[in-house]
Amino acid sequence: MSTQLLVGGRIYSSSNPDATAMAVTDGTVVWVGLERAGRALHPDAEIIELDGAFVAPAFVDPHVHVTALGLKLTGLDLSRTRSLRECLDLLAGYARAHPDGAILGEGWDETAWPEGRPPTVEDIDAAAPGRLVYLARVDAHSAIVSTPLLRAVPAITEATGFTRGEPLRGDAHHRVRGAALGSLDRARRDLARRAALDAAAANGIAAVHECAGPDISSAQDVRELLEFSHGVEVRAYWGQAVRTAEQARALVRELGVHALGGDLFVDGSIGSHTAWLRAPYADRDTDGTGYLDVDAIAAHVLACTEAGIQTGFHVIGDAAMDAVVAGFERVVEQLGGPAVATRGHRLEHAELIDANQIAKLAAWGVIASVQPVFDASWGGPDGMYAARLGAERAATLNPFAAMASAGISLAIGSDAPVTVLDQWAAVRAAVNHRTAGHQISPRAAFAAATRGAWRAGGVRDGLAGTLVPGAPASYAVWDAEDLVVAAAADTVQRWSTDPRSRVPGLPRLTPDAPAPRCLRTVHRGTVIHEA
Repeated sequence: MSTQLLVGGRIYSSSNPDATAMAVTDGTVVWVGLERAGRALHPDAEIIELDGAFVAPAFVDPHVHVTALGLKLTGLDLSRTRSLRECLDLLAGYARAHPDGAILGEGWDETAWPEGRPPTVEDIDAAAPGRLVYLARVDAHSAIVSTPLLRAVPAITEATGFTRGEPLRGDAHHRVRGAALGSLDRARRDLARRAALDAAAANGIAAVHECAGPDISSAQDVRELLEFSHGVEVRAYWGQAVRTAEQARALVRELGVHALGGDLFVDGSIGSHTAWLRAPYADRDTDGTGYLDVDAIAAHVLACTEAGIQTGFHVIGDAAMDAVVAGFERVVEQLGGPAVATRGHRLEHAELIDANQIAKLAAWGVIASVQPVFDASWGGPDGMYAARLGAERAATLNPFAAMASAGISLAIGSDAPVTVLDQWAAVRAAVNHRTAGHQISPRAAFAAATRGAWRAGGVRDGLAGTLVPGAPASYAVWDAEDLVVAAAADTVQRWSTDPRSRVPGLPRLTPDAPAPRCLRTVHRGTVIHEA
C-alpha cells in the first residue's frame, strides 16, 4: 500500500471542519485532520504540499454532450457573438480557414442580437457557399443549415418540422443533426472527445454523464465514447423509449450504456418555442411540442423499473411535466412507490414544475438534474424566459428551493455545450437565482454538484462526493484565496484566515466573485489534471 499525505491547505470535509491535511491510501481517503497529527500517524507517507490551496470533492457534471462540446471547443463557437453580422462573419472566416469538410457551429442566440432574428438559409449559403453547414441554436433544439445539407437529407418537410425561413425544429432538426455529425470522421470525433474531457478535468470534474440518444447523437457516437480512454469517468444515458423490460435490457446490452434516460425528449426548449406548455407562448401562437404522451411515458418507466434500470426524461414545459407526472403515477399505482423510488429515476431540467408535482416526485424518489446557469443566462424580468413566457410565468421557473425543501434530490450540471462546463458557475447561479425565494444555500448547491450528482448516477454508498475516511479519493485542488464559509444558518460570511474555522469553507459565490483556478484534479487516487 502507498499513502500520500496532503498538508498545508484547507480541506472541505464534513468529518473534520478544522482539517488542514488529508491522507490517501490506494485511491481511498483514510484520514482527515490537522497536519501535525497527520504527520505523526503517517510517518512514511509521501508528502504533498498544498501551499494554502483549497481541497474539495471533485465535481460531477450530470448532463453533458461530450462530442458536441468538443466540437464547439475545437471548432466554430458562436456563443459569444453579439450580432447576426458577427455570427455570419465568423462563419465566413471559419469556412475560408477550413476549406474541406462539413462546418458545425454551436451556440448562437438571436435574443441577444440587435437584429433580433436568427440566420436564414440564404445568410448561411452566402457566408459559406456550397458547404455543408449546421449551426445549432444555444439550446440545441433548433438549427439553421445550408441548402447543400438540406438536400443531403431526404424527406425534410413541414410535417417533420421544416418551415422555409425559420430554424429547423423537431424531427427535421434531429435528422439533419444526425447527417451533420455522421459526416465527420473518427479522428475528428476523437479529437473533440479529448478536448471535452480534458476541459472537464481542468475544471475539477472527475465524472460526466453523457446524455446521448437517437435524437441527440447516435449509437455509433455513444459506443465510441465508451471505448475512448480518458481519466474522466463517463456514465452514458441513452434517450430511447421502450415498452417492455426485455426491450430495456436488450437495448442496454446492445449499446453498453448505463441507463435509459437523459435526453429522452418529452418536449423541447423554451428558447426554440418547443417546450410543451399548458398555455401558448407570450411571443408566438404555439404551445410547443410534445414528443411523448402519457401512455409512452408510463410504459417506459414501467419497463425500466421492472428491468432494474434507471430512467428519466428531458422535460421543461408545464404540460410536459403534467404528462411525466401522470406517467409515473400510473407506474406507482401498479408497482408501488418504493419499487419506483429504489431505481433513482431522474428528470432533466424540470423547469416549469408546480408544488403538487414537486410533492409527488419527491415521494417517488425522483431526482432532478438541473442547470442553474439557464436562469443566470435567460432568467430575470428582462430575460429570454420573460420574453417567451411573460414575466409572471417566467418567475416560476427553476424553483430549486421548493424542490430541495420538499425532499427532491438535486444534481447540478451544465448541459454543455448549451452552457459553459464550469461547475463553480453553476453553483454560483443556484445560490444567486434571479427569482427571490428560488435560491439555495452555498452548502446545498455545492452538495448538489458533488454528492447529489454522484447519487444521480446511481452511486448510493453515501461517501462518494465527500472527503471523509472511506470515501473515494476524488478531489480537486483549487487556488481560491477569496473564500467564504457556509455557516450553520446557511448565511454567507467571509472566510477567516484562521484555519481552525469551525465550519467548512467554499469560494466566494457572489455573482461578481472571481472563479477559483483548478491546480489539480484527482479521481480515485489518480491525477487526471495538473495545472
